[in-house]
Amino acid sequence: MLVGISFHNCSFMRFRHGVTILCVVVGCGVAAGQAKLSLPEALTKAEHQNLDLAAARERRAFALAGIQVAKERPNPTLGFSVARDAPHEGASLDQPLELGPKRGRRIEVAKGESALTELEIAAVARQVRHAVRDAYRQAEFTRAVSAQKAELLTLARRLHQIAQARFDAGDVPQLEVVQADLEVARADAELQLARQEEEVAGSRLNALLNEPKDARWELADTLETLPAAPSLDELNARASQSNPELQHVRQEAAIEQARANLLRAERIPDFSAGIGADFNNPGSYTAGLRGQFSMSIPIFSRNQGEIAQSVATQHQISRQLLAQQRTIESEVQAAALEFGARSSQVKIFHDSLAPSARRLLGMAEESYKAGQSSILTVIDAQRNASQVQSEFLDSLLAAHAAFASLEEAVGAPLD
Repeated sequence: MLVGISFHNCSFMRFRHGVTILCVVVGCGVAAGQAKLSLPEALTKAEHQNLDLAAARERRAFALAGIQVAKERPNPTLGFSVARDAPHEGASLDQPLELGPKRGRRIEVAKGESALTELEIAAVARQVRHAVRDAYRQAEFTRAVSAQKAELLTLARRLHQIAQARFDAGDVPQLEVVQADLEVARADAELQLARQEEEVAGSRLNALLNEPKDARWELADTLETLPAAPSLDELNARASQSNPELQHVRQEAAIEQARANLLRAERIPDFSAGIGADFNNPGSYTAGLRGQFSMSIPIFSRNQGEIAQSVATQHQISRQLLAQQRTIESEVQAAALEFGARSSQVKIFHDSLAPSARRLLGMAEESYKAGQSSILTVIDAQRNASQVQSEFLDSLLAAHAAFASLEEAVGAPLD
């Protein structure tokens, strides 16, 4: 069983708490009046509003029209003739009659193609779901990065204050103040860039949800909560039933079987019956009835070649289905292992690396305040803490991306 990890209630030392607070204070959080948006709500919005999905659903009308075409019956033919020879006028009414189950077989093929269209629409819906999940997590990620950069700016300003105080006391040269100024400028530039990337991520999410481009959301979910995935056996069982590629191949097999049945039904000859009347035959009669019928004789062509092609296609599709099943099992296993590895990486960062980096930073600051180390030691500790925190956020985003890939490989929602 792949177990999800939640860090909501875990203490993460001052750095993590600072990031959370700054999300609200510095602008990574949500201003008043912004609507809350959870991941399930975003997925529901996309299901109803996404433009790509709406365009895909328009194909449904075309498929339903195909069923109506298959249900059509042959029209009668009405004829009227005028000639110089007797009889001078004539009228006729011919009606083709389909014998056997041809119409039913045509409808069966059309319904199979309609079902295939529904599967294609569902495949687009799953792709949209993957894209929305990634976009939502990317928006969370960029906000967390902005919060991290804001915290680093606060740390850099605090270091500058310490350096300025020590310079005013004559304990350090002005060079250390200049170095602290440089760190403040660097942190401020990184914060501005992070906020721009946050705007880009929000715009991408709005595009997928078909919301105004300047809409801003209070993201209700957190990047730090990883979903739980079912066991590998359960994942494979779900994929066998829900994977869009497998469903598509199975439906193609059903359609080809229906097409072969139609070809066999078309071997039965059609019958055409007619009734007519001749008029104005001087010396014989004024009006006279006549009737006729015709039927094709299936001697030379009985759809032998077409049926052979259909049978060969069915064999090919059955082989393709076996290969596709093996491929899907491999993809699901690889995606599950990837998600498990990313989850383990997140746990290592949370439990060990990030707290250690923060501890080192605190010790470096205290040492600098006491005059036991240079400002370069503190700057190095700050950069190290920033790097570890960035890698931690990257690992969280990668874990969510791995889960999205796993869900798409299975072909069904997993949370």
